[in-house]
Amino acid sequence: MKFALALTASIILPSSGMAEKLSLTELSGFLNDMKTISSDFTQISEDGSVQTGRLLIKRPGKMRFEYNPPEKAVVLASNNAVAIFDGRSNMPPETYPLRRTPLSIILARTVNLSAANMVVGHEYDGTATIITAQDPKSPEHGYIQLKFTADPVELRQWVITDGAGSRTTVILGASRRNIELSNSIFSIERQTGLDN
Repeated sequence: MKFALALTASIILPSSGMAEKLSLTELSGFLNDMKTISSDFTQISEDGSVQTGRLLIKRPGKMRFEYNPPEKAVVLASNNAVAIFDGRSNMPPETYPLRRTPLSIILARTVNLSAANMVVGHEYDGTATIITAQDPKSPEHGYIQLKFTADPVELRQWVITDGAGSRTTVILGASRRNIELSNSIFSIERQTGLDN
């Protein structure tokens, strides 16, 4: 399940800082305007291990983590499912519903952080706005913590804590947003065919 924890990502993007706490309305608007992302990443898992690779996001509902060797792994979120492909194994991918990860909150078609019982923490640490959010219908699946700066608004970090309490951080390098990404690169069925 180490690769599943990749869904517990942290994003770091350039920003000039901020002067006050951003509202949930501002943050919802930013996430709704964030249609795609492409970035290299460094993942730090619960056990302290470090992996690198490339992350692609296409909202709503699509994400792809490509891990560099020696991992040779791919994690896909698409069609309301998550599939974990281990390139060093001949076994079929491990799959489970996307709704079982708090990442589904920001991959939703419409993000509304003001929804009842979704945000359980909304703080300002002097440099960034930090929100802690969960699926109000399934809080047992864990929560996501997102850190934003302003001027302009940027997502600097997200960390997911799963239902078992494990935390994983993924730090992105230089990112490109709102670029063209083909739906086919997020296809679990296509990836399964490639691995056969």
